[in-house]
Amino acid sequence: MKLVAAGFTLAAGLLGSTTLVRAQRPQMTMPRTTTATSVMGAVHDSTQVKPVSNAGAPADSVADGHLDQAVDALNKGDKAASAQALQTGIASLEASAQKSQGTFKDKVLAQVGKLKALLPLIAGGSLNGGALQKAVGLAKLASNANQLSNLLATGSLIGKASQLTSGLSGLGSAMSVLGGGASTGQSLVGSALGSVAKLNQGGLTAKAAEPAVKSQIGSVLNFVKGAL
Repeated sequence: MKLVAAGFTLAAGLLGSTTLVRAQRPQMTMPRTTTATSVMGAVHDSTQVKPVSNAGAPADSVADGHLDQAVDALNKGDKAASAQALQTGIASLEASAQKSQGTFKDKVLAQVGKLKALLPLIAGGSLNGGALQKAVGLAKLASNANQLSNLLATGSLIGKASQLTSGLSGLGSAMSVLGGGASTGQSLVGSALGSVAKLNQGGLTAKAAEPAVKSQIGSVLNFVKGAL
């Protein structure tokens, strides 16, 4: 019996010492991991910067911008930039005309063909800014007239004041290449713009203004057709 009691005593002592060692052993803690959070704008990578787009702008307005850039670049003597802007404008004009059903579609494509013929002249240095501006002005006349004829063909003009204003303004600025005849055309454009503004007023005012707007835009388009 004494041997058994001694055995229990020894076992209890070993168990107590093991518990003491575990209690004294320092606990190891796993290092905390942090997740890096990227902050938008903290790193500027030029390869990720998107070019400014003209989203929402009419295709003809975008083309007009490139054509104007071509003229400006040539006037500054930058033939490479002029040719590039002209080529971009031509592509935009042509794509827009091909998709349209406007009555000026053929006239737009005819002006596109003339602009294409000018590209090698820019590189060769035989084209000046004045001649390019004349050709660009005629192309802009045709494209903006086509835009307006498309709108007239859709039926009601109510709710389309911004598109009509864009087309008329484009025509008005392009008419400067017509010389002495420009004042007549610009006067027609001004009258039409005054009536177009009433389409934004809604209700009876817009309905009453719509016939006058159609008539005035028709007069503008007839003038452009004669000029082209």
